[in-house]
Amino acid sequence: MIPIAKPWIGEDEKREVEKVLDSGMLAYGDWVKRFEKEFAEYIGVKHALSTTNGTQALILALEAIGVKGKDVIVPSFTFIASATSIIRAGGKPIFVDVDERTFNIDPDDVRRKITPNTKAIMPVHLYGQAANMDEIMEIAEEHGLFVIEDAAQAHGSEWNGKKVGGIGHIAGFSFYPTKNMTTGEGGMVTTNDDELAERVRMLRNHGQTERYMHEELGWNFRMTNIAAAIGLVQLRKLDMANEIRRQNARYYDEVLGEKVMIPYVDERARHVYHQYTIRVRNRDALIESFKKEGIGFGIYYPMGNHKQPIMKKLGYTANLPVTDMLCKEVISIPVHPLLKGEDRDKVAEIVLGSVN
Repeated sequence: MIPIAKPWIGEDEKREVEKVLDSGMLAYGDWVKRFEKEFAEYIGVKHALSTTNGTQALILALEAIGVKGKDVIVPSFTFIASATSIIRAGGKPIFVDVDERTFNIDPDDVRRKITPNTKAIMPVHLYGQAANMDEIMEIAEEHGLFVIEDAAQAHGSEWNGKKVGGIGHIAGFSFYPTKNMTTGEGGMVTTNDDELAERVRMLRNHGQTERYMHEELGWNFRMTNIAAAIGLVQLRKLDMANEIRRQNARYYDEVLGEKVMIPYVDERARHVYHQYTIRVRNRDALIESFKKEGIGFGIYYPMGNHKQPIMKKLGYTANLPVTDMLCKEVISIPVHPLLKGEDRDKVAEIVLGSVN
């Protein structure tokens, strides 16, 4: 079996976790604080605030800026957490279409969907490629809106030389095991805004401003030292892991480029290939070939969020032709850093054999 994703966990992660276990300090503590400090330095922001998962990172970011009763513009072509986090924070997701080439949020559709009730824009750096942050920030400044980056799939990705997670007003990362780096489960909020950082810090810790002084309704969304220990090691080898992903992507580009719609990479972006996603007309045939040969694949995503049953029940609808088209054509193939050369060859061979 060739998996679609595989976490790169080695002896260094195990040793760091053993240190935590030996210390007896398993909950939030020194390892988390070090992880937050190093992650902030890596992204290039003043604040990095860890939490329990990527979805909660987005919820905390949304709650920090205050979206209750307000509209948040978000692409539909993404994992559902991008939308449900808005609802959980009391806001209303306004679905927009994506650029057909990059799969990322379409700035023109963003402009069309802004109303007096709009509070924020949430670009998603899908598959590891940064969204067009120049236009998004320009639109936000023109209309006085917040920008919340959904960077769950984009650790180390850049736009015009600046790492995502440090371009908008606030951002959320995920450390789920399939991501470019992991803590098992976990998330991180990043921001340069002192006030937003303090609100996130308070909301994730029972609304406390000091011990047993609860100023707001908050919860326990703190990361553990065990998770942070894994994250510290993962962060230190993230650039190496991303470069291997990029090498695998370049191989696919060269081998598949003449027969398959390979990922388009904006020249202003540094793609880190959380997923290598191609477009094919005969996807069902390729899926059957992958299943027969034991090759992992992913359909990210088979349905836009604007068509999900729960969104229909809640009354959220949209007309998004590009999203609908992509949902019928996209398929992601293994690109992770533990992918062997012979396995990569086999994946490419199956793809070419299915599209001919």
